[in-house]
Amino acid sequence: MAGSSSSTVTNLISTVHQDIIETHILTRLDGPTLASVSCASTHLHKLASNELLWSKINSSTWPSTATISDHHRSFFSDVYSVLDTPGSVSDPHRPLPELISAVDLHYRGKLILSRVVKTETTTEWFRSSPLRIDLVDEKDSVETPIKRGRWTEDTCRDLEEELTLSWIVIDPVGKRAANLSSHRAVSVERSWLSGEVEAKFATVVGSVECVITVVTCGEEVMHVREVSLEVEEVEGTRLNGKDSLVILRSVMEGKRGNGRRREVEAKRRHEEFMEKRREVKEKKLRVDLVFDILCVVFGVLGFGTLVGFCLWSR
Repeated sequence: MAGSSSSTVTNLISTVHQDIIETHILTRLDGPTLASVSCASTHLHKLASNELLWSKINSSTWPSTATISDHHRSFFSDVYSVLDTPGSVSDPHRPLPELISAVDLHYRGKLILSRVVKTETTTEWFRSSPLRIDLVDEKDSVETPIKRGRWTEDTCRDLEEELTLSWIVIDPVGKRAANLSSHRAVSVERSWLSGEVEAKFATVVGSVECVITVVTCGEEVMHVREVSLEVEEVEGTRLNGKDSLVILRSVMEGKRGNGRRREVEAKRRHEEFMEKRREVKEKKLRVDLVFDILCVVFGVLGFGTLVGFCLWSR
């Protein structure tokens, strides 16, 4: 019965003129829906494979990528999907002379920042220093329509719900890409020292986390002062450029899942990652405490032995 119904729908669709489907139906669909439609029949698959359609979807979803990729459908598949399992890098010795970052920041659906940054990866400074890619110059800030709430909790809640970000890393040689952002912030906190509000977006990759930090400031209307990417280990240390590239390539070549789960999965994995970090810190504190106690004990014993020897030698 289901097969008959599906066949009937397919036959009805095939009676609609191709131009109507292409210009009045497919152009109104978003990426995930268009991908689903392409699986309905051979005819729709052919129509939905039009690169121009996917180019428009990519440009509207991620404006910063408008002129980056030529393979628009595969690019959407790479960027929209969420990482399930990091992949083993197929050719670890293949040079990656440049890493492209395409970043879009929205507030309540309105674009407030869209930039493309190219990072040279062959210098010794990049490979040996902790990775940090900055989008906003230290002396500049980006104006936004974000109004600071009367209470800190209101501001943090507003940013957690309404601020969305995509940070797409692109390997121009291997023709692969991945979105490192959780879409919505996994945490939003205010610095009591500076008054700045810090929103963090993240993707956990095995035992490390790719962390994107958005720092906003301002008394009434807020400005974006910082947007940066770092790769952190569980202990809190930052990976250098060389090791970070291996992680980023494993994300781009890893097994992907449905992008609709991005926010929920990213939040869950971030909380698990932070719990492991707390456990590591607590374990280190216990080890340091035991070491301090032993030092005190041996110090007291040594001092007592020394005093006893001096008394005995008299």
